[in-house]
Amino acid sequence: MQIIEQSIVAKNPTKKCEDGIVVTKDYIAVIDGSTSKTDRRFSLFRSNGRYCMQLVNRYIRKAKGNLTCRQFCNGVTSAIARHYSRRDMLRLAEHPEERLTASAIVYSRLNREIWMIGDCQCLVGNDEMEAGSFTFFDNPKPYEQELAEQRAVIINGSNMPKEQFLEHDTAREAIIPHMLETMQQQNKKYAVIDGFPIPQQCVRIITLDFQPWEVVLASDGYPFLEPTLAASEERLAWQRTHDPLNIGQFKATKAFAAGNNSFDDRAYIRFRV
Repeated sequence: MQIIEQSIVAKNPTKKCEDGIVVTKDYIAVIDGSTSKTDRRFSLFRSNGRYCMQLVNRYIRKAKGNLTCRQFCNGVTSAIARHYSRRDMLRLAEHPEERLTASAIVYSRLNREIWMIGDCQCLVGNDEMEAGSFTFFDNPKPYEQELAEQRAVIINGSNMPKEQFLEHDTAREAIIPHMLETMQQQNKKYAVIDGFPIPQQCVRIITLDFQPWEVVLASDGYPFLEPTLAASEERLAWQRTHDPLNIGQFKATKAFAAGNNSFDDRAYIRFRV
């Protein structure tokens, strides 16, 4: 595995990033810790998203190289669950919105597989394909686009100047209750890493043959994923300039808030196998 380029950037320059990258001799992964939607905290000094990302990172660094996808999912689930008390487990079974939660996209060297657990994205290409051509894969949450559409309708139907939503996104606040409702389907209708069993049918697996492949793994902080970091950053900059509220061609559940460099943390790694 040859790393070509990588980057991790926090959306808020004053806060720690909840995205992470881990590279070992057997795995390359991008981990996206989920921003908390409630006031429940499991660490005094870290957000739930960053804490969960670090726990997943630690698990991957210690994981055996020959794990299957199912074994990996079971192992990382146990690694998170160990940080819940028995009392926690009873409450969290009914309140998934309070769990430590992350998505991850993992390349396994020995299996030559990409495992997509939760909301993440990737590009794969090889010399046999048309020059500059890559195949795009993602694994989005089933309700995310619907909620983004609802937010866009609220903003477009408001009499407020749109710039005010960059300062105080009342449209996002309006959809938060719906976001919490959809989280009841977490690890039922969509997969995440949260200390509870991951349904294998919700994990997307991409198998690579033994040709040389170039791969890009990224979190969902990039609205348009490109085969190079520079091109991906350029598309992100275009989005920020032309549609900072994310209510046009690309719709999201949050905007480029004032003072932030993006609408979400972002992580990107490109490599050859």
